[in-house]
Amino acid sequence: MTPDPRVCHSGRVHALQGRWLTDCRWALPSADRADVATLGADLLRRWSEPHRRYHDLTHLTEVLGAVDRLARAVSLPEADRAAAVLAAWFHDAVYIVADPEGNERDSAALAARALRPLGADDALVEHVVSLVLDTAAHDLDDASPGLVPDPARPVLHDADLWILCSPTGRFDEYCRQVRAEYSHVPVAAYAQARSAVLRPFLVRPHVYATDLARREWEPTARENLARELTRLAA
Repeated sequence: MTPDPRVCHSGRVHALQGRWLTDCRWALPSADRADVATLGADLLRRWSEPHRRYHDLTHLTEVLGAVDRLARAVSLPEADRAAAVLAAWFHDAVYIVADPEGNERDSAALAARALRPLGADDALVEHVVSLVLDTAAHDLDDASPGLVPDPARPVLHDADLWILCSPTGRFDEYCRQVRAEYSHVPVAAYAQARSAVLRPFLVRPHVYATDLARREWEPTARENLARELTRLAA
């Protein structure tokens, strides 16, 4: 029997509601529970918008799971883990297909507006905002010399790109979902633009930034990327 997608959606929302409350109890222990629940409902409403095909609840769930795994693998300090988890929740909270260059900026602004009333201090808010903005370029080579590396940056970077190393069926579904989000773009223009997004991951020395992802995820990611670039060139 084929699962009812409405039931699957409802179950995922319920699980993420519980996850949001747990994350906030840990990261923002002084936050009012009613305010936390209200913000969580707004975030899940955003992630459930009907125009989303890939940037949806499944993507959010995958990124959160990848953050958890990578944070354990690198023994991420608690404050940095809190920032990475909150940034995962907010990183695509604003998603407008027609304004791809503004989504991360607007998602970061939403995080700043939403977290301060919950009692987040300036350091945490600024950290979350910085991490969300990182997801725009998916490139950590722009760090200024002399600055102490932020250990949360590679964790969120790799978590957001987990999909590139996903099993063949899921990766191919992801490719179809991204195409569906840009269904208004002609085939040739989409292939050119999408190839320009994906090709740099194969050109640079590593797709991922953490040791675990480079060791366990990167070979599959490179195979997936090469396959999709071949399809786009056909």
